Amino acid sequence: MSSVIDQGYHRQELFRGILAVAIIIVGITHFLRPEQYARIVPPPFPPFTSVYVSGFFEILGGIGLMIPSVSVAAAWGLISLFIAVFPANIYMALHNIPIDGIPHNQLLYVARLPFQAVLIAWAYLYTRRSNPEGNSKTIS
Repeated sequence: MSSVIDQGYHRQELFRGILAVAIIIVGITHFLRPEQYARIVPPPFPPFTSVYVSGFFEILGGIGLMIPSVSVAAAWGLISLFIAVFPANIYMALHNIPIDGIPHNQLLYVARLPFQAVLIAWAYLYTRRSNPEGNSKTIS
């Protein structure tokens, strides 16, 4: 029984690392290629400021996810960020805005919208403190 719990815990921690690294990399790209992201910022928002702020919080959230004392807060922060940037994804899909590195296909842009819910659910897994014994505690 203990080895099953250990495997589940280690798998969850592996996925935590994957999410953290992926989000950090995406955050860094906001600073390396801000014009790519600025294209999809809806008109009411300042494009480059929005890109830099979201990139900063992606990097911060990814790092925070890996630090036990702040990982729960970081997970909630990432959930908030994923919700906050969703209008840009909708704007990109509605206006068929090309982004380098993503195949230019409006159907693909629309199909990737539900992926935001997957990211939210993934981050939600880490809104509970967990330990190798399989106990978790919800933190709000």
